[in-house]
Amino acid sequence: MIEAPPSVRGLVPAPLPVGQRNPAADPRRMRRIIAEDPTWSLAIVPLLSDLCLQHIVTNFAQRPTLERLLPKHRVKVLERLSPSLPLQVTANLIGYEQYWRRCCTARWPVCDISSYGGSWKRLFFERNLEHLIERFIPDVSDTDPVLEAAELSRDFVKKLDIKELLPPVKLETKKDAEEDELSDTGSEAGIDLPSMDHFDLGLVAPLLPGLEELHLVYGVRNCGMNFEWNLFRFTDRDCNSLAQALRVFRNLKVFRLHKSKVDDDKACVLVRSLLNHPALVHLDLSHNQVSDRGARAIAKLLKESALRVLDLSNNNVGAHGAQALAHALTNNWTLRNLSLRLNHVGNEGGQALCNALLPNQTLQELHLGSNELSEPTASALSQALTHNGSLRRLSLACNRIGPDGGKQLLEGMSDNETLLELDLRLTEIGQESEFFINQVLKNNRERAQGEEHNRPLSSS
Repeated sequence: MIEAPPSVRGLVPAPLPVGQRNPAADPRRMRRIIAEDPTWSLAIVPLLSDLCLQHIVTNFAQRPTLERLLPKHRVKVLERLSPSLPLQVTANLIGYEQYWRRCCTARWPVCDISSYGGSWKRLFFERNLEHLIERFIPDVSDTDPVLEAAELSRDFVKKLDIKELLPPVKLETKKDAEEDELSDTGSEAGIDLPSMDHFDLGLVAPLLPGLEELHLVYGVRNCGMNFEWNLFRFTDRDCNSLAQALRVFRNLKVFRLHKSKVDDDKACVLVRSLLNHPALVHLDLSHNQVSDRGARAIAKLLKESALRVLDLSNNNVGAHGAQALAHALTNNWTLRNLSLRLNHVGNEGGQALCNALLPNQTLQELHLGSNELSEPTASALSQALTHNGSLRRLSLACNRIGPDGGKQLLEGMSDNETLLELDLRLTEIGQESEFFINQVLKNNRERAQGEEHNRPLSSS
């Protein structure tokens, strides 16, 4: 065994006896340092740039910094920003779609951007403004949040789908007899009326110049045991304020006001505000109380506008209103879809509409289900089907056409090559007529598919 020199003898640890371990190498006896941050490690030291970016994210609400950053750093900041930042900061500064996607999914469990032009930012701003309007209570809620949200949304909102509008809060209860007495005397000097019956869209109309679609329901959803008829009332003041707002929405293409008890007087007021509307192509007043006088006003609109879709389903339109619409159709070259199902046009109105199909060669869909039609209408329709070359879909469901009417329809269909769908449910035309009509429709569909397949592609 070679012995170490005296100069290093004290520096070299003496060998331990066999079987004895070094206490410094025992992990149970070593000192341990536990970091306060469990993610901290000596192996990973944050870069100075990451520390700066984290500082920007933390103080973004007070000092928003984005444009001066490099693209790769900008993405890192946007991915770390909180979706609860004030809209005053993010609305016009952030266009990053993934950020707005996080904002949407954090607020609503179901989000479908296919109805919002594929834009998460548009979805957020439209649904946010809809929520504020739907929760607005006249004379209780403050209008400033709604106006501020509308101002921030002016470049992003193209459609508003208002599914309910709340009426003023009823502050005191009065007996019906007292109300009747006040209405009889005409004195309202001691009554404080609310400033508005529902939210006035005229407040936000100047702030939304790009609005293209407006869907409204003047009613309350899920009222439960608190049901009252005044929760479902479209008042005269509502009508006048809405008419004023429609005049401001010059880019409006689709207007839908349904389930709101719109009668003839209110329909006439609304139509007057839409007469010279340059962009309107879709009008939906379904599930209301429009009758003949309102239908005549809408017929005038049909003559002076470029409407492509008109829906008056589930109203009180009778023969005279249908005749007015039919007269407008004879000189109309833009309407593609007309729905009058669940009305009372009768044979007199049905015949007028069928006769209008002779000169009209642009209407493609006509819905006349549940309109008290019978054989005389079928006879007029048979002649129209022989000469009309534009109609593609026709519904006569829930009318008593009868076997004789079915034979006349079959006769008209034998010379028709363009109709693709004909709804004859619950019309009692007989199985034989229905079978042969379906055969003609099948041949028309096959012919249309063949023409579509053989049509040459347009040059780009």
